[in-house]
Amino acid sequence: MVDLAPAARSIGAGFGAEPGMTQVKMIRSILSAALGALALLGAGAADAADKVVVGYQTDALPSSVAIANGAFDKATGVEIDFRRFNSGAEIFAAIASGDVQVGYVGSSPFAAATSRGLDVEAFYLASISGVDEALVVRNGSGVNALADLKGKKLAAAPVSTDHYQLLALIKSLGLSEKDVQVFAIPQPDIVAGYNRGDLDGGFVWDPALTELKKTGKVLVTSKDVAEKGAPTFSAWVAAGGFAKAHPDFLKAFAAVIARYQASFVSDPAKWGPDSDNARTLAKLLGGTPADQASALKNLNLLPLPVQASDAWLGGGEKSGIAKILKETAVFLKEQKKITDVLPSYAAFVTPDAVVAAEKGSGS
Repeated sequence: MVDLAPAARSIGAGFGAEPGMTQVKMIRSILSAALGALALLGAGAADAADKVVVGYQTDALPSSVAIANGAFDKATGVEIDFRRFNSGAEIFAAIASGDVQVGYVGSSPFAAATSRGLDVEAFYLASISGVDEALVVRNGSGVNALADLKGKKLAAAPVSTDHYQLLALIKSLGLSEKDVQVFAIPQPDIVAGYNRGDLDGGFVWDPALTELKKTGKVLVTSKDVAEKGAPTFSAWVAAGGFAKAHPDFLKAFAAVIARYQASFVSDPAKWGPDSDNARTLAKLLGGTPADQASALKNLNLLPLPVQASDAWLGGGEKSGIAKILKETAVFLKEQKKITDVLPSYAAFVTPDAVVAAEKGSGS
């Protein structure tokens, strides 16, 4: 049996135990310096715009094909350095340091990062709570229903929407982390621990989701947890200084995402298990073309007009995303994962790029 306690304690480095005042001051000092550097970086890039670093993850998205084939570079006219990360938390850390200007993230790390003072803007809503993220329990774990979770060992990636939803699910059952052992560890470690039998289940996304389902079953999906009162989303975000300096880049970037999303919705045959698109995704993200084609079907995508509405990116204070960010932050503070909740999260949401993409597509 592998001891997972050290990994669990590592939550305290970011999304775990509440830091002391000395740590808080240190974190704020580091963030302040990083944000200052980032502002300078954004200002300089406004004139040159010769290279942009974009962070992505292993989620199966239609637009990931555009990462592989250079469509983003061609549309923006900018050399883009795409870097793969294991989680949104890692991407936000890279944005804070100035190493990344644009990234694909989930709502929970988004809420945590902005609550800690990071200036970023969500400019495109990639997907909302669906069945592309789920709690999978291992065959032989003794878990056949939610009532069986007490006393079990579960895991999710640190500072992820899955971690947030797993904690929210446990709370909704009247349980606590004393009743259910929750480990915050990277997805590759979740797969390894699950396969060894060290874990009873994991709340994950692809490719880990496909791997866990091979020897287990889905107990609850992200959509199910959202309906219990903990909705989530994934979005493309940009560093605040960069977004202000490069609105045209973000509009062109969003238009590419929209074009590939529209292709997936309107012509599903081009995204089947034997398609070039599925093969491209498998080469970029891992797994098989069939795995990627199946994962794409699990996405909960929203049309551009819906994204731009007050229900999501539009509306300022009425923005659905701003409300979800605040609700998530309140929960995270209750769980002592963050120390502050902001009065408003509207400043971290903009519909401009989506509106421009909608006009360009004629939808």
